[in-house]
Amino acid sequence: MAIIELYPKFFFPQNPIPKPFINSNFNPKSKKSHQISKPIAQFSHQPTTTTSDRGIIFREKVLYLEKLKVNPEKAFKQNPNLRCVPLRTLEAVEQCLSAIGIQRSQMGRILDMLPQLLTCEPHNDIYPILDFLLDEVEIPYHDVQKSILRCPRLLVSSVENRLRPALCFLRELGFVAPHSLTCQTTLLLVSSVEDTLMPKVEFLMSLGFTRAEVSKMVLRSHGLLTYSVANNLVPKLDFFLNEMKGDVAELKRFPHFFSFSLEGRIKPRHAMLVRLGLSLPLREMLQVSDGGFESRLLEFQFSELDVHSG
Repeated sequence: MAIIELYPKFFFPQNPIPKPFINSNFNPKSKKSHQISKPIAQFSHQPTTTTSDRGIIFREKVLYLEKLKVNPEKAFKQNPNLRCVPLRTLEAVEQCLSAIGIQRSQMGRILDMLPQLLTCEPHNDIYPILDFLLDEVEIPYHDVQKSILRCPRLLVSSVENRLRPALCFLRELGFVAPHSLTCQTTLLLVSSVEDTLMPKVEFLMSLGFTRAEVSKMVLRSHGLLTYSVANNLVPKLDFFLNEMKGDVAELKRFPHFFSFSLEGRIKPRHAMLVRLGLSLPLREMLQVSDGGFESRLLEFQFSELDVHSG
């Protein structure tokens, strides 16, 4: 009979965890690495299974995935190793995610998005990432779950090759002290420094901003570090400079400009202002809802009528 013993150092003391996951030595308030035993998986030797047995086991995995709301066809196609692993491997992954507070309904979305997780080993693949978020990024233990739900790709990103380099870059950019990464911004950690983060900084500096000014911009609008330079930033900048006759200095005051849809919001609202012969600062033009923007235009029109009638 297969026996699985899992003793991770990461857990949430405020929410009782199933017995196999509790480690009484873990101190969630400690900022240092904990010398705690990692999960250990021990499997007894499995006898050779017949073709009929393999068919039953396969069917059990299909039913298990369906209960998790994971598309079996997609999962087996994207992760062929899923055919070979025993059902207990999938169950161990579910237990691991459950231990950090992820509900079964939420888990299905994550596993359907990242079927490679279904055959991972929590000891080697998941707990080091959770430890990194807790100890190095210093995300409060009750917020790590939120980080994962907001960006499941954290669970399949290498600590050494992706997460830690991104953390160092972001801290150098200013994500420290009151601007430290939170569960809302840890999604930036899955970005490549060379291919994703650095090009955004270089693009903004090419507009004439200093490194310090760029730092202030991305701290106010961290989405700037996630947008495509070619498909998002450049087209919006061209429209702002050439059609709106804008001043680059205004982008420093309102970097959120780049977060709005060019076709869905920027162009239509600019067209309405041009048609009415009006001008508004970027913040007033874009940040209000459609109803608020239309109300503002009506106010301008009524005020114009009052002026002319007076």
